[in-house]
Amino acid sequence: MTKIQILTDKNSWFFNNQSQIPNKYKKYIKKNLLTSHLNIKKNYDITLIISYYKIIPEKFLLHSKHNLVVHESNLPKGRGFSPLIKQILNGKTKIVITLFECSKNMDEGKFLLKKFFYFKPTLIYDEIKVKQLKSAFFLLDLFLKKYKIKKNIKTYNQTGQPTYYKKIKTSFSELNVNKTIKSQFNKLRTRDNKNFPSYFFYKKRKYIIKIN
Repeated sequence: MTKIQILTDKNSWFFNNQSQIPNKYKKYIKKNLLTSHLNIKKNYDITLIISYYKIIPEKFLLHSKHNLVVHESNLPKGRGFSPLIKQILNGKTKIVITLFECSKNMDEGKFLLKKFFYFKPTLIYDEIKVKQLKSAFFLLDLFLKKYKIKKNIKTYNQTGQPTYYKKIKTSFSELNVNKTIKSQFNKLRTRDNKNFPSYFFYKKRKYIIKIN
């Protein structure tokens, strides 16, 4: 049996959407959901890393045969923070998601799989995140099919000039009252109603907008 542990941040979208995880992977969540790289267990086949915001020292990466990261961009373009949201804000609907081996430097490891996924231009934040999660496990499924039949799993170097996304600031959620909803719709639909909802100021008062 393939031994899998999953590493995420306790404040991540993944940690807060565990109910959406495919049933066949929930058994790993019960015992092997980690929120710190300090707790990575030794002698595992796979450590799956989703929405973990710290650099993992190499000594912890040696605990598993494969340390797989899911990243929503066509690496090396779009390294860094919130790549999926950043691309949706730029109007993209067809987005490459990359499965790659974690390395000591952020988003620089060799990749194993890349696949296009379609994100409808009407999806709002919670729907985007569910689609993101399902896409991540679809890639894991593809990897495991090869791994379980002991095929040689080829890795590929990232090629081309890398680009980087910075963290999204809280102030980014502010809407401009002088612009139309249509022109700001991508911003509105990518805001989290709970943690960073859209808002605007009018006559010295702050108004919060939640989209459902």
